[in-house]
Amino acid sequence: MKTTFAAAAIAAVAALTGCSVSTPAPAESTQPSASPSVRSSGGSTPRASSAGTGTPGAGAKEACELFNKLFADYAAVSPTDAKGYEDVYLKAQDAKGTVAGDLEGLFASLSLLAIDHSAAAESGSTPAQESKDAVRDAVFANSGTCTAEGVTLRL
Repeated sequence: MKTTFAAAAIAAVAALTGCSVSTPAPAESTQPSASPSVRSSGGSTPRASSAGTGTPGAGAKEACELFNKLFADYAAVSPTDAKGYEDVYLKAQDAKGTVAGDLEGLFASLSLLAIDHSAAAESGSTPAQESKDAVRDAVFANSGTCTAEGVTLRL
């Protein structure tokens, strides 16, 4: 059981490092034009959804509110209740699959912290500082998006 959670924690760390850095897209003048097969039926090139970029858009407000709820659930778990932390981990993993872009980092970091805390609860230790830092960094990275949607992220 511990091995499974450790593997999940390692995978979460890998996911966090993959989504924590974004590079700007090249200027439109340097991009080749879309081929006719990529164009929409109206003849224009389709644009990416703003929800997928982590910018304010459809679903960002709900994602920010859900993070606050899940973090409150995490904070309410007894420090020795490994099962309680596993429940938060599962909920955060499910939520991670419903968002894209930088918002995904909120749930990835929370799932990492929850599974780390679960393992720590079983061994009588505390979660790694890196797990706590990952949540803090994700909150700071998404604070602008959430604030623009009228939601203040809470730690």
